[in-house]
Amino acid sequence: MKITSFNPLIVTKDPESAIKLFEELGFAVRHTKEGISINNNTNVRMRDPNGFHVDITEGENEWTMIRMNVDDLDETVEFLENHGFHKARHAAANNTVDTGSSKINIMVSETGYILAVSQHIKEKS
Repeated sequence: MKITSFNPLIVTKDPESAIKLFEELGFAVRHTKEGISINNNTNVRMRDPNGFHVDITEGENEWTMIRMNVDDLDETVEFLENHGFHKARHAAANNTVDTGSSKINIMVSETGYILAVSQHIKEKS
């Protein structure tokens, strides 16, 4: 398992306000992904001049978690489960979400912190 990126992920009912705040902090939108999960959520990835990233996703609740991109999602989920994590119990989050360009699982530690673990799907040439 190789971690390819690691940054905060904010899930909020008001993504526009969060995006505006981070723009005022010097972050710029890098890309937007729409139609995620059964709720058709939108995720905005932002980056500042120092190379720091933050992801902001619209959602039904307010959550702060850590986004961790990896090279092998299944291996990472198994590793985390062996260390006491479980998949989020929300019906949609308990399954692997496939966006077409990535696969995602929300993993919760025994103490309650949350990792949004994703693997980018490489295009076959």
